[in-house]
Amino acid sequence: MSPFTIAALAVGMSIDAFVASVSRGAGLKRPPLKEALRTGLVFGVVETITPLVGWLAGIVASQYVQAVDHWIAFTLLAIVGGRMVMEGFSRKEEAEQTGTDNRSIMILMATAIGTSIDAMAVGVSLAFLEVNIVVVAIAIGLATFAMSTGGMLLSRLIGVRFGKWAEVIGGIGLVALGTSILIEHLTA
Repeated sequence: MSPFTIAALAVGMSIDAFVASVSRGAGLKRPPLKEALRTGLVFGVVETITPLVGWLAGIVASQYVQAVDHWIAFTLLAIVGGRMVMEGFSRKEEAEQTGTDNRSIMILMATAIGTSIDAMAVGVSLAFLEVNIVVVAIAIGLATFAMSTGGMLLSRLIGVRFGKWAEVIGGIGLVALGTSILIEHLTA
């Protein structure tokens, strides 16, 4: 795999995490840099691990992973997105949210896993090619870290201006993303 192909793959795998991080940050009032870095780190680590898991699964039993990956992604993204929509409608415009409650790391992990299922599927397909999976996984992880952190920082502008509506739209976006993944796999 050429460096250009690896870079294109890394950016492509990072788009979902970017959208999710913008959505996550938009519901917060000016998420701090610490939260943006934490989000980027969690998304980046998960996105580094999942192609490796997929690659190993591809070697061992690809038919089982491919049979359910889209359902896992859809379920996780629908739950997280639905919760965002409900919270967006239930919170007051003036409410100050920091995003540092004890449940936020679990929500962040669920979102990261949901958005990285496609990277696992890519890992499965890479198991049948002669590639250095470690290099590819690290490239995907670094791109995801950068794009997720940038998405959270971008959301500082969006969240301040649009408040709860940005969170509602972000939640709808995650549900739509999960639905898109499901439809794509079911019609392929």
